Amino acid sequence: MLYYLFSYLDRVYDFPGAGVFRFLSFRAAMAIITSLVITMLLGKRIIALLLRMQVGETIRDLGLEGQKEKQGTPTMGGLIIISAILIPTILFTKLDNVYIVIMIISTLWLGFIGFLDDYIKVYKKDKEGLRAKSKLIGQVGLGIIIGSILYFNPNVTVREKATNTQLVVSQNENLIDQIRNKEGVLFSGENVKSTKTTIPFFKNNEFDYANLISWSGDNAKWLLPILFIAIVTFIITAVSNGANITDGIDGLATGTSAIIGTTLAIFAYVSGNTVFANYLNIMYIPNTGELMVFMSAFVGATVGFLWYNSYPAQVFMGDTGSLAIGGIIAVFAIAVRKELLIPIICGIFLVENLSVMMQVSYFKYTKKKYGEGRRILKMSPLHHHYQKLGYHEAKIVTRFWIIGIMLAVLSVATLKLR
Repeated sequence: MLYYLFSYLDRVYDFPGAGVFRFLSFRAAMAIITSLVITMLLGKRIIALLLRMQVGETIRDLGLEGQKEKQGTPTMGGLIIISAILIPTILFTKLDNVYIVIMIISTLWLGFIGFLDDYIKVYKKDKEGLRAKSKLIGQVGLGIIIGSILYFNPNVTVREKATNTQLVVSQNENLIDQIRNKEGVLFSGENVKSTKTTIPFFKNNEFDYANLISWSGDNAKWLLPILFIAIVTFIITAVSNGANITDGIDGLATGTSAIIGTTLAIFAYVSGNTVFANYLNIMYIPNTGELMVFMSAFVGATVGFLWYNSYPAQVFMGDTGSLAIGGIIAVFAIAVRKELLIPIICGIFLVENLSVMMQVSYFKYTKKKYGEGRRILKMSPLHHHYQKLGYHEAKIVTRFWIIGIMLAVLSVATLKLR
């Protein structure tokens, strides 16, 4: 809203200072500051409201140190995060940008699913919350919507670098000028629809999903969208569940998400900037630079939420927050075509997810084979395993953050590490 207002003032009235809203860096800075302020001010009021409404977390007795003290701590704090993301987004982004639209849809969609889950737990006194099947249907539904938009929307395009052949064949200087953009970087003259994505550690770091069905011949026309939407759906479901599982001790999911968000903001900026895209020899994705403003609000919201969520937590984000932030990360990574980097960027989420899958699978296998279930870890997810070993949760969280930062640095390094 403010973007359009100040653009109008600059264009029509030449209003002093209004032109600064054209710069992504300024709007990103304003978004992160605004989200921090909203989180700090709104957070205190929402926590007080949750306390009055007795929206307290029901803690299962897992025999963990300090667990009983968490009983009754307000949950549904994800409402603070979602508000601190959406308000700056509405104020400072171009709302007609297709990537901003899908990020808003994803935030509201998964936030609503998480809210239903928390509502059932708190008010219906059902510890299981929303049934896993219902939650999965919601995640798959979002995956189908986002996958369809990314595949079919004409504004979701890439612009590939011009080949030597294009330049040699074109003897006409006017055609060269069309190929060369205003910064002097050579790209093909038009935006094209593509199912290419970034694959890390390879010299030619692009992979086309169409290659997976190259054997299908003429059937590829209808198989490719199905394949692409299925991949998008799987990624959204996996990452949102990973964030949900990671949200088990004070500050873990929040801090980890802030680190991941910072990394993705860097990817959005370089992918949407022709100069950096040319220098790093990566795919240029028009209009994705706008996503940096959204992700700045996301980082501000998660960092601000840590003010209340760090040990000892005054509020939990609940599924309202964890499903939303997981979905945001997944959709954002797909939009900037860095989804194949998710195992590295979201390494903490991945390990937490795998720890649960391994624990459950091994328990079922040994129970069937030996008549008695056995465990690989003392408890899953992984953070609870370390709690069982006697580590304080604040130490566990800090060490997980350190690992998250290392993974973030490695992820950024893949831009040139091939």
